[in-house]
Amino acid sequence: MVGQTMMALPDNVFGTADTGDTAWILMSASLVLLMTPALAFFYGGLSRGKSVLNMMMMSFATIGVVGIIYVLWGFSMSFGDKIAGGSDIGGIFANPFSLFGSSQLTETKTVGDATHVVLAGEGSTIPALVFLAFQLTFAVIAVALISGALAERVSFGTWLVFSGVWATLVYFPLAHMVWGGGLLSDSVDGVAAAMFGKNEAGDAAAVAPIDFAGGTVVHINAGMAALVLVLIIGARRGFGKVAYRPHNIPFVMLGAALLWFGWFGFNAGSELAADANAGLVWINTTVATAAAMVAWLAVEWIRDRHPTSVGAASGIVAGLVAITPACAALTPVGSIALGAVAGVLSALAISLKTKLGYDDSLDVVGVHLVAGLWGTIGIGLLAKDSGLFYGHDLKQLAVQTVIALIALAFTGVMTALIVYVLKPLGWRISAEEEMTGIDESAHAETAYDLA
Repeated sequence: MVGQTMMALPDNVFGTADTGDTAWILMSASLVLLMTPALAFFYGGLSRGKSVLNMMMMSFATIGVVGIIYVLWGFSMSFGDKIAGGSDIGGIFANPFSLFGSSQLTETKTVGDATHVVLAGEGSTIPALVFLAFQLTFAVIAVALISGALAERVSFGTWLVFSGVWATLVYFPLAHMVWGGGLLSDSVDGVAAAMFGKNEAGDAAAVAPIDFAGGTVVHINAGMAALVLVLIIGARRGFGKVAYRPHNIPFVMLGAALLWFGWFGFNAGSELAADANAGLVWINTTVATAAAMVAWLAVEWIRDRHPTSVGAASGIVAGLVAITPACAALTPVGSIALGAVAGVLSALAISLKTKLGYDDSLDVVGVHLVAGLWGTIGIGLLAKDSGLFYGHDLKQLAVQTVIALIALAFTGVMTALIVYVLKPLGWRISAEEEMTGIDESAHAETAYDLA
């Protein structure tokens, strides 16, 4: 029943929130929410003129679908046991009904003259509702990222259903596994403890997985899902024969600029506090992204003799993706190195789709999967406190590689199952609709009146 409290929350999650931290996370949540419309501009500009509206609608509609289900059961599946108590389901996801609807997060308790609110877990300094708002925006953009691989050929209705199902069965569980205390987190029962045992304090011996802001949860996850989808659904009609040119490069540049702006909420906000470490994250995010853009342009200059605007925008995104999991673990110099390598790897990786014959329309695989993998594994080399290049052993590199591989396997298998289960709904639009343009067939609109 709407408004009914399903179970009493433990007393240790009630407390007084820090107003400065709360203000910063509310601002960060707003910045991250901006990233999905920014992605719509980025993807829309890269699309052809007859499909730009559909491409942008796939991002905007994701806000609607995922935004609703995250409040209903997504937050509960990802972080419910941290607030409501109890145990998760095999370390994979928390009880979807423990905080269903999120109404319990509005509860308060009066202690003396003070009113205590539900915090985002024991020891947190921000309200659980604010943490929910922040995490909701991550779930939205993770799903929206996938759409770039499917340009011009996928049923809009099937995409909407896929968005909700994939978020529920793939994103929410992986968020719990990495950030919510599950199998891939830094908990003593996680993968690091299984690999290296525990020290005298009961912690995983000397190392724990690092994914500060979403290398596995967002980028490897979305990139692998995109790869599975394009392999099963197939290429656009004419792929390999037709030149698919971006119809509006200023849109691409605008989208990249807004993504970079919003990403400071994505990364620095993940500190969940307005402190010095958030400042380090801001610096690392900036320099890694700058290095990736320069490196991508260098590859184009050497290979093609022309540094392009689309290359600069794509390099920006590659750098942002790579630094996301690593931004709190590296020095600024290490971040420059990580970003530069990401720019080179992604610039080279996007050519694989033509060589291998898979139609990753807007390079979700080449940028998000490749840069996400590099950023996650590169921590094992460049982390200032545990990386191989800073005089430490191979443990961090080993555990980063293992969590990346587990994320790939989990997302790949689950996405494939979802794609096949939804096949009766119809994934592809007709050949005639694709030729005419999906904007007209799906939305009865055109982006530009050229009459």
